[in-house]
Amino acid sequence: MKLKLVTAIAISAMAILSCSEDTGTIGTSLTFESDLLDLEADIFKAYSRSVAADSVYVRDFDSYIGIVKDPETNSYVKSEFMTQFNMLENYPLPDKNKLVMKPGDSIQADTCEIWLYFNKSKCYGDTLTPVKINLLELSKPMSETKTYYSNYDPVAEGYIRTDGLKKSISFTLNNLTYKDSVRNLTSYTEKARIPLNQAYTDKNGKTYSNYGNYILYNYYEHPEYFKNSYSFVNNICPGFFFQMVDGLGVMAMFSQIELRFSYKYHLKDDSKDYKSMMIMSSTKEVLKTTKLTNDKESLNKLIEDPTCTYIKSPAGIFTEVTLPIDDIKYVHPHDSLLSVSISFNRINSPVADNDYLLKSPTTLLMVPKDSLYTFFENKRNYDNRATYAASLSSNTYTFNNISGVVSRMASAKSVGSLIDPDWCNKHPNWNKVLLVPVTATSTTTTSSTVVSSVTNQIELSTTQLVGGENSPIEVKVVYARFVDQ
Repeated sequence: MKLKLVTAIAISAMAILSCSEDTGTIGTSLTFESDLLDLEADIFKAYSRSVAADSVYVRDFDSYIGIVKDPETNSYVKSEFMTQFNMLENYPLPDKNKLVMKPGDSIQADTCEIWLYFNKSKCYGDTLTPVKINLLELSKPMSETKTYYSNYDPVAEGYIRTDGLKKSISFTLNNLTYKDSVRNLTSYTEKARIPLNQAYTDKNGKTYSNYGNYILYNYYEHPEYFKNSYSFVNNICPGFFFQMVDGLGVMAMFSQIELRFSYKYHLKDDSKDYKSMMIMSSTKEVLKTTKLTNDKESLNKLIEDPTCTYIKSPAGIFTEVTLPIDDIKYVHPHDSLLSVSISFNRINSPVADNDYLLKSPTTLLMVPKDSLYTFFENKRNYDNRATYAASLSSNTYTFNNISGVVSRMASAKSVGSLIDPDWCNKHPNWNKVLLVPVTATSTTTTSSTVVSSVTNQIELSTTQLVGGENSPIEVKVVYARFVDQ
């Protein structure tokens, strides 16, 4: 009976605990005919430190470009990215004989551009600071089966076509080349435009009037290259790398990227020319990667600070926490574990508040240290059994009940040590978790809102947490035992 009652009683007890910090009288508040549940609270110490993130899993993320100096920590971070373009299956264009040709019966694309649409809510910096970037054509597609982290450099890995398309442009987050009457329209979206209208020579040595003309010509000469994204990427457009050149203080986030070109055609028995556009977008169906470069010297100074711990994104610093698993298990060897809670208090920035202070991460993921890479590579979600999420509230990240991961770690050590007495030394991370800044995507239905995915946060953020080698973190534990009447 006692075993069957534990789960139900635990739920009731935890509900009571969530309403009050006073656990002194809980043990006598739950009674049954034959049993009395005695609850006991205890507090243990966890220790935390800052660790370098080094790199994070970045496949299929939003695209950021820029270089920023954190005004609080004086550390730099630079973001660049590579993207391919999605070709819709069997993309329809007019019959070739309906195209408006240039003299000599040659296929003609009028203009070709790449449009970069800003997500202004996620951009950082002065909107009038010029940003200069290079657009570099890839010589071959990056493999879709490879696992890419933020330290992967397509340039260093030899993916850039040395004699390929290269274009340099400058832009600002507010595009003042448009009149106010245009920019004030509700349909207007800020964007940067990269013209690709110069002559283009493909890898076989054939020259076209522009990059759009290269695509249009091959559409009719090799329709098999356009049947889907895989064929398009592997035969026509392997992708582009967007390289940061100049523009300290700005980080631009692009919500949408399009490769587009225009052409003219006519209808049967109609002498009028019509203009149309072929648009290929950077979507989740094709590969996107991000290259992040952090100022390691500045980060190492923060990591060595013993007075607190840091969280920095993108790919900057995580907080490592050593949980008191042995204390929790062996101080109360005959009691059942009901709940384990831990809170991390944020330290307010000593820098005066200004528009360019980086914000604190909204959500932290707690994940066992040895599971960090597989969690993101396998696109897992937190399960509240081994992994947990906490949102910033009242300047604190609180994990209300991590008893699941505590029990798993205790069990792993117990089983492992029976097999190998040196198990702990061979598994030094057995009792460690990491706090990682993440972006949580939610799906809302008529009845509820649920978190559908969790990814490494690429957006700029930073915060300090109470902790470090001289400031242990309280771990609050509640146990239960049955006492016969």
